[in-house]
Amino acid sequence: MAIIITDECINCDACIVECPNNAIYEPDQEWAYSDETALSGNVTLLNGEDADADEMNDPISDEFYYIVPEKCTECKGFHEEPQCASVCPVDCCVPDEDHVESEETLLEKKAWLHAE
Repeated sequence: MAIIITDECINCDACIVECPNNAIYEPDQEWAYSDETALSGNVTLLNGEDADADEMNDPISDEFYYIVPEKCTECKGFHEEPQCASVCPVDCCVPDEDHVESEETLLEKKAWLHAE
């Protein structure tokens, strides 16, 4: 499952540099699939839909840091545990019950994001 940042976030910025998928964004920041990934131009998302990887998407939160679930792999294939959760001083990076995914799916997402 993806990780979510709760409203207890203090916007400390510790998590953002730890994410190997660039799935974490500042409050009110637009995001794109192509941000620091191998994706570019028209792509087929893992759910089968087509999208422009370079298109900017609306922020998920305008109050605190947020994680784009379509880019979060829980650091599978990179680290033993989600790095955002390991560095968070207030323990607000927690599993997102709305985006439950198997390890196989998370590794597939990693390969898709990084053209492996």
